[in-house]
Amino acid sequence: MRDAYGKHWLLLRGLSRESAHWGDFPELLRQAFPQSKISTLDLPGSGNRNSESCPMTIADITDAVRRQAIRQNLMQQPLTVLALSMGGMIAWEWMLKHPEDICAGALINVSLASLSPFYKRMHWRNYPELFKLLTLQDPLQRELTIVRRVTNLNEKHHALAERWEQIHRARPISRLNSLRQLAAAACYRPDARKPQSPILLLNSRGDRLVDPDCSAAIQRRWQLQLETHLWGGHDLTSDDGPWVVNTLQAWLRKLQTEAAAS
Repeated sequence: MRDAYGKHWLLLRGLSRESAHWGDFPELLRQAFPQSKISTLDLPGSGNRNSESCPMTIADITDAVRRQAIRQNLMQQPLTVLALSMGGMIAWEWMLKHPEDICAGALINVSLASLSPFYKRMHWRNYPELFKLLTLQDPLQRELTIVRRVTNLNEKHHALAERWEQIHRARPISRLNSLRQLAAAACYRPDARKPQSPILLLNSRGDRLVDPDCSAAIQRRWQLQLETHLWGGHDLTSDDGPWVVNTLQAWLRKLQTEAAAS
């Protein structure tokens, strides 16, 4: 397992998002790890799977994502998972249930209902906008509302919203599937075990969607490594992809050094 660190990256996005929402980040990762394989998967109900009905628990969503990985022959070597928000919950569940599949996991702005209250897992000020999103008919306004909440680079908001609108028009996620994913994320309470694989937590001090203390609560509970970005928003790879890549490189060097010394 230790020889597989960073050899095959699997990227998982979060609530109502799909692989295309990574933007240019996979290419940044590929440049940093030119010898590695980089794969992405969509959650049921999102992206290329938008015609499917999404399960209503993280456990069932995880099983569906794992089956897709097996069908696509992505399990030839242990995975290093990079996961954002709800994707981090899926990665956590996957590492608990199938530790042999994943050699390491980096989780960005993740939260667990067993450790953080609901008003930290989604800031109370987001509730009106959440209901507004369910009624907005204009895809561009919808995506612009999301962009303004999850990213902090104001000068890039409109360009990013236009790209995300194109994604939505090509592969729209239904309101029902969005609600199913939201319900699964809100109720996820894993057991008290810590996954066996090494875990890196990344959070953003400027996250206006999820309180950065949610990642800190996980760090405190299991003494995991936590790195904090000083100004980034919830979608940290959109705000500062190079910082994420540099942090991942340093983490893997540390893991490899520790493995060589053991």
